[in-house]
Amino acid sequence: MGSHRRLVQTSGFNRGAGAALCVLSAAAAALGAVPAVAAPSDDTRAEVDRLYEEAEHATEAYNKADERADSLREEVGTAQDGIARQQERINSMREAFGSLAGAQYRSGGLDPSLALLFSDDPDEYLDKAAVLDRISAHQAGELKDLQEAMRELTQERSEAARKLGELEKSRKAVASHKRTVERKLARARELLNSLPSDERAAYDRASRSGRSEMPDLSGAVAPSGRAAAAVSAAQSAIGMPYVWGANGPTGFDCSGLMQWAYAQAGVSLPRTSQAQRYAGRQVPLSQARPGDLVTYRGDASHVGMYVGNGQVVHAPYPGAPVRYDPVGMMPGATVTRP
Repeated sequence: MGSHRRLVQTSGFNRGAGAALCVLSAAAAALGAVPAVAAPSDDTRAEVDRLYEEAEHATEAYNKADERADSLREEVGTAQDGIARQQERINSMREAFGSLAGAQYRSGGLDPSLALLFSDDPDEYLDKAAVLDRISAHQAGELKDLQEAMRELTQERSEAARKLGELEKSRKAVASHKRTVERKLARARELLNSLPSDERAAYDRASRSGRSEMPDLSGAVAPSGRAAAAVSAAQSAIGMPYVWGANGPTGFDCSGLMQWAYAQAGVSLPRTSQAQRYAGRQVPLSQARPGDLVTYRGDASHVGMYVGNGQVVHAPYPGAPVRYDPVGMMPGATVTRP
């Protein structure tokens, strides 16, 4: 990927009222048990959960639009280079065509029949006439080539204009998704700041209390060397901050971490979690092995990497660092082996 706009979010929050201190997840779907009658702070937590989940959806949409914009920028650049080369070719053809036509005009002062009549050497003239016929045929071919080149240039310019229009739409989509993410994260921080200081401090501690120590991964064997390298890279990012729209090396969103980790293993993954769901062979959760990608929710808006013994490494949400969590932290898990 090319460069992305970065915005580090520093606020954290508790992912559940009763079970958050034990298992923190990256989505509202992973909330633990809540009291039957919710207190105002519980309502605030639920609203923060919802805002963070919606922000994650918008982040993946932002990543997709940004990736498309990067691709279009490359395509437009390639098209413009092609147009420049085609224009140079046409200019050269026009120059050669004009020189040939001028030479024929200057040497064609007499009607061919009169030139033959007054020629001192008819055989020599006929030889020259044959050459001129061949030059005329060549000139006709050059003219046809020139016309074809001009037609291709018109098509290339039209395609470049279309791509530029698509690029502008993609840029606007990037800006729109960015505003959506920032608005939802700002609202979540506002809600968190409205909580009593002791509750806010507890939420901040809880959001950062995901296990960063190495869990028991004895017996976990990756199915390939590249999967093992990707696992090692993901584990090296433990403790790094969640940064929306980022794909490393000092901050990550969920899909950015997966893309970066596999890039360290020499494997190119798509940018978004939705695309990563299909970036390999689907396997049952019961057969997950280290290095497999685990996407969550029906829309695959969150992704982590399975590292063995029921654990994943993932970038959870703003305010929470890259960490280990149970593979069952969220519903709708789908496993992909790149």
